[in-house]
Amino acid sequence: MANDQHNRPTPWQIVKSILGGALGVQSEQTRQRDFAHGNPIVYIVGGVVFTVVFILVLVFIVRMVLKSAGA
Repeated sequence: MANDQHNRPTPWQIVKSILGGALGVQSEQTRQRDFAHGNPIVYIVGGVVFTVVFILVLVFIVRMVLKSAGA
């Protein structure tokens, strides 16, 4: 049980895994750690949050470009 706690990903490792998964640049070792010791709900919620923030940033950038092009 103590070994399982030791292998559990830290919050920073979870963020890196979510970003790596979103960009498609995650190592096999990290993927195996996440599947073996990570909580799927954390990754699902993190992925949804990342996706929403990513879309909002894109919308903001497009609006700023269109606004500056029309002025």
